[in-house]
Amino acid sequence: MGQEITDVLGRIDADAFARLVQAFDDPDRRWFFSGQGRSGLVAQMGAMRFMHLGRMVHFVGEASAPSIRKGDALLIVSGSGETPVSTGFARIAKAEGAKVVTLTHKPAGTLAGIADVTLHVPVGESKQFGGSLFEQSCLILLDSVVLGLAKQIPEAHKLMLQRHTNLQ
Repeated sequence: MGQEITDVLGRIDADAFARLVQAFDDPDRRWFFSGQGRSGLVAQMGAMRFMHLGRMVHFVGEASAPSIRKGDALLIVSGSGETPVSTGFARIAKAEGAKVVTLTHKPAGTLAGIADVTLHVPVGESKQFGGSLFEQSCLILLDSVVLGLAKQIPEAHKLMLQRHTNLQ
């Protein structure tokens, strides 16, 4: 498993990854995360990590999530890039004037065609069950973005612990 993940991450386009990181430059932007199935679980974990950085983050479909608006951004994790719910959310976000970012295995898919920023996660054959390699790689990539952002925040780990445990 480790070698498969290393191989995928080694094939990530550095410029495309830099565009993904740059999409998170504005600390005041509201972010919405989405994905279906296991990709949705990865999106939820990513959203939590960004929340721990102090970002305004929502998961699409949660009862407390507001409507997406102009100036917001939507990150969708979708291996196929064709999931009807995900492409529908992307179209709604674009119509509202929000930025759309996607991590996908299909860089020429419908979702990538809608997105402002696409990170192709180049998974291939895998010995793992189902789409595990894609999901594991996406989580590591999102964690890498969070780590880079955290390095720019003095005492980021301490602040995260305060947010997580409500110890002020």
